[in-house]
Amino acid sequence: MAIICVDAGTTVIKAVGYDATGAEAAVARRATVVSRPAPGHTEQDMGAVWDAVAATVREVAAQVGGAEFVAVTAQGDGCWLVDADGGPTGPAILWNDARAASIVDDWTREGLPATAFRLNGSSAASGLPHAILTWLRANDPARLERSHAMLTCGGWIFARMTGELVADESDASAPFMDLRTRAYSAELLALFGLEDAGRLLPPIRPCPVAALTPQAAAALGLAAGTPVVMAPYDIAATALGAGAVAPGQACAILGTTLCTEVLVESPGLDGQPTGITIALPGGYLRAFPTFAGTEVVQWTCRLLGLSSPAELGELALLSRPGAGGLAFLPYLSPAGERAPFSDPLARGALLGMSFEHGREQVARAVLEGLTMVIRDCLTATGAAPTELRVSGGGSANDAWLGLITDVTGLPVRRSADSEVGARGAYLVGLAATGAAPSVATAAAEHVRLRDAVEPDPARRAFYDRLFTDFLTLRGGTAVTWPLLGDLRGRT
Repeated sequence: MAIICVDAGTTVIKAVGYDATGAEAAVARRATVVSRPAPGHTEQDMGAVWDAVAATVREVAAQVGGAEFVAVTAQGDGCWLVDADGGPTGPAILWNDARAASIVDDWTREGLPATAFRLNGSSAASGLPHAILTWLRANDPARLERSHAMLTCGGWIFARMTGELVADESDASAPFMDLRTRAYSAELLALFGLEDAGRLLPPIRPCPVAALTPQAAAALGLAAGTPVVMAPYDIAATALGAGAVAPGQACAILGTTLCTEVLVESPGLDGQPTGITIALPGGYLRAFPTFAGTEVVQWTCRLLGLSSPAELGELALLSRPGAGGLAFLPYLSPAGERAPFSDPLARGALLGMSFEHGREQVARAVLEGLTMVIRDCLTATGAAPTELRVSGGGSANDAWLGLITDVTGLPVRRSADSEVGARGAYLVGLAATGAAPSVATAAAEHVRLRDAVEPDPARRAFYDRLFTDFLTLRGGTAVTWPLLGDLRGRT
């Protein structure tokens, strides 16, 4: 019998059916709507997300004829509040929501995130639950009063499938888990003045497994009682699906977030308080998920009148490395930036423009700026990987992959799978149901990579210097971010 895995991303829901050999046998996708009802607000209709999950699973189940088990991974962070019956108390507030940016800014000035990092291994961001809950308490207390549990997207889908309100260790990691005990910390709740929010936190269970309810089975086209596995959330599942399963192995997700991450044995709570740390079975993931990723590519395509990211890559290759002295800071999210530094006031910039620059230099500068962020995050991990595994929609852009290998100086390898996050959920599902002794064993059998893209020595040396220049330009521009914030406030 087949295995069905769901990857519920921010903008696309995917379901993949794997045959008895572990090969992709069927794939279904549904786009989802991200709404922005007010400046800085980023939300989704929770019912619509579930409907998209049901539709994709139903489509795949019809092709593969049922499932031995279902495994789910999904976007992380955010705040998916439900009542005592498991129904939404309002729209989901997403990981890239910016409404609480000023709250995080206040916390940063007070030093709270740095203190929390020593227990939690994660920096603060406006899309994390502690910031969203603080905002709701001040602006929509009635919603909190009628809410019974705070889930993530994966927790919401698991609840709809099984009726159980739980959190996987990865979802629970930030911002309330003490990574030393892998349990919620009363000290962290108190640090942010959220003692009363403890009632909303669901029980933590590593890789929960439960049975599909009859009602959910009817919606999904599967048999009631089918085991359902909640895998780690998407950035962790994607690292595993790319085969990064041993300490020191690195992965970069080129998606809605640019997430550069490395597997580690211990959480490193005494290190620089940046990025996030995710608890995984047998280890941890040090991750640096940015607020802006491929949305920057799409924004640039619209700006330049291009039809696709591939066309942007082709245009960028018409410019020499360095884009004729044009530099781009890709901090376009209204939430600012959270990796590898945290600043809700961070904003993007195109620096050094003159009449000598054209569309090809702009295209190259944008891709180079995004790639500098990947190297910046890779440096922040403190690891020294021998290769970088990449996934996400951006990994289909050959021009960008060439830049990544030259800027990082590492061979870059892509997965042979079309849906790497779903593959990660598949590996975890095999281990959680006893079909494989471990995730690493399952990965050794089922993860396949394409040939590596190798760095060019001359371009690598050029980009080493350009990376230093990028950091200098960012430092000089950052002093203007508070003034720009004041200007936004006045307009």
